Order: sequence, then C-alpha cells, then structure tokens
Amino acid sequence: MIYWWIWAILGAVLALAEMHIPGGYLIWIAVGAALTSAASAAWNLPIEAQLALFAVASVLSCAAGYFVYRGRWRVTGVDTMLNERTATLVGARGVVSDPIANGTGKVRLGDSVWIAEGPELPSGTPVIVRSVVGSRLYVERDEISSSVGIA
Repeated sequence: MIYWWIWAILGAVLALAEMHIPGGYLIWIAVGAALTSAASAAWNLPIEAQLALFAVASVLSCAAGYFVYRGRWRVTGVDTMLNERTATLVGARGVVSDPIANGTGKVRLGDSVWIAEGPELPSGTPVIVRSVVGSRLYVERDEISSSVGIA
C-alpha cells in the first residue's frame, strides 16, 4: 500500500520540476498525483486502484492541459515580424536626403537615413518604400505627398 502523503509529495516534486524544466506538462501530471493523493486519503484505496487512478487522472488532466494551452502560442492578427524589422518599413513615407542618381541615393525615414534605390530623384522629394532587401530600401516617388505639397 502506498500512503496518500507519498502521492502528495510526488505531486509537489512534479510541480516544482515544472518550474525548472521547460515543457508545460509536468504540472498536469502533478494534478493527477494530487487527485490520487486526495482519493487515497479519503477512501484508503489499494495500490492497484491508486496506480489506475493516477494513470487515468494524469491522462485526463494532460488532455485538459492541451485544451488550456492549445491556442496560447498561436499568433493571431497581424504577424509581428519580430526577426524582420526592416520589413515593417514597407509603405513608410520619407524624403530623399541625398539625390538618387544612377539608381542609388539616401532617404530619410523619421530620424534615420537609409541607402535607397529607385528612379532619379532630387533631394527633398517625398518617397514611399516599396520593398526592402537587407538594409537597402527600394523607393518610388510618393505622388500623394507630392500633390499636396508635403515634403
């Protein structure tokens, strides 16, 4: 016969291990051990019943854990582009700071100056970023800002 407090200690050890071992499922097995401890203390179950209860309770709590964590790491809405920060520059509006001549020049976006490629444009021309490759921007004249006189 396994005493109820042995199941309680096992549950506590598994819960502590969950904090130190990445994964996410030891806590659910700890729940199975805690339920087995409670049932064993209440009804003085034989070892076969305790082991069966532990197995069933662990499987059921792991299944419950699956539904708890199922959508937790799923990215919803807009993609964060965490490792592609320059991709967030697509669509940004800026101004040519060094004339784009022979296809290459510099563009100011906010407080940063970027190397840019695009059509021949003089300094002060409003542009919009169409794509980014590495740290090089591909721009074109921003017709909307040009027509309203924003520079």
